[in-house]
Amino acid sequence: MSLPATHREVRLTALPEGALTPGHFEVVTVPVPTPGPGQVLVRNQLMSVAAVMRPLTLADPDAFGLPQLLHRAGEVMRGPALGEVVHAPGTDLAPGTVVRHRAGWREYAVLGAGEVSPVDPKALPDPAAHLSQGFTAWLGVVRGAGVRRGDTVFVTGAAGGVGSLAGQFARLHGAARVIGSTGSRHKADRLTRELGYDAVVLRGAGPLDEQLRAAAPDGIDALFDTVGGEQLRAALELARRNARFALVGALAAQLSDDALAPTAISTLALIARSVTLRGISAADHQDAMPDYLREFGRALREGTITYPYTRLTGIDRAPGALCELVEGRHLGAVLVEL
Repeated sequence: MSLPATHREVRLTALPEGALTPGHFEVVTVPVPTPGPGQVLVRNQLMSVAAVMRPLTLADPDAFGLPQLLHRAGEVMRGPALGEVVHAPGTDLAPGTVVRHRAGWREYAVLGAGEVSPVDPKALPDPAAHLSQGFTAWLGVVRGAGVRRGDTVFVTGAAGGVGSLAGQFARLHGAARVIGSTGSRHKADRLTRELGYDAVVLRGAGPLDEQLRAAAPDGIDALFDTVGGEQLRAALELARRNARFALVGALAAQLSDDALAPTAISTLALIARSVTLRGISAADHQDAMPDYLREFGRALREGTITYPYTRLTGIDRAPGALCELVEGRHLGAVLVEL
C-alpha cells in the first residue's frame, strides 16, 4: 500500500494546573515515521481515551513509580490503540496483521516488535472490545476482591470504562447485590436500568457513608475501588468481617491538584474486621489474559455482559474527549476512530 508523506499526532503543550482543557493539547502534522530492522510501522485505526490518561503535575515524577501514566509537555500522548501492520522489516509480523499496542494518539506509529500484540479476531465478537478496560475489571473482581456467590459488592466509579464492566463481572461471579457510585442521576439510572446495578450512591447527594448504609444495610463483602478518597473510607465503614478490597485506581487524587494525595483510613478497623486491602495492576497478571478473553468473549456472545462505549471519529476529537471524560460526561469507554 502507498503511504502518505505525513500524519497527525496529539501532543501535550502544557501540564494542567486546575481544569484540563483542549488548549493543553495540539494536533500537529509530521512525517510518517520509517521503521528500522526489528520495528513495526502500524496504521492506527482505533484508540482508547480514558480518564486515567489525564496528564499529572507531580513535584517528583520519579517517586510516582508508574511511568506509563506520566506525560510531559511537548511529548506525544500515549494510550491503547488497535492498528494494522504496514511494514515490519526483520520480524514475523505480516502486513495486514491487526495488533494492539500503547502508541495511540497518532495516526501512524513505529514500535519494537515486542511492543505490539497480534489480536485474535475470533476472541471477542466486537473488535472494539480489545480496547476495553475489561481486563482490569476482571482482575479486580476475580483476583483482587475474589468475588464469590452471595457477596454484596460496592464498585466505585461505576460509570467509567472499568466500573461499567466490573459490576457486570461481579454479577457473573455470583454477587447477590451490586452497588455502584457515580456523579449524576442520569448515569445512576442507566447503571440500574442497563448494566444490572441494584443501587447507586451519588457523589454530592449527601454523605456517602449514609447512602451506602441505606443501599447495603448488612454491609459489604467486597470493594472494587477505582476512586479512593471518601469512597474508600465509606466502604471501610460498611465492611463486613473478612471483606476483600481491590484497589485498581485512585481517580480522586489523580483528578485533583495533588495526584499523590493520601487517603486517611482506620488501620484499627482493618485489623478488627480482618479486611484484606489489595492493590492490583494488570501489568503483574498477564498470565490471566487467556482466561479473561475466554470469559469476556463468551459473556459478550451470550449477552450476559455488554460493553458500553462512545465512538468518535477523527484524531482531532481526542483532546476534547479526554476533557469530557474527566468532567464525567460519558458512561463507559470512549474510543476514537482514526
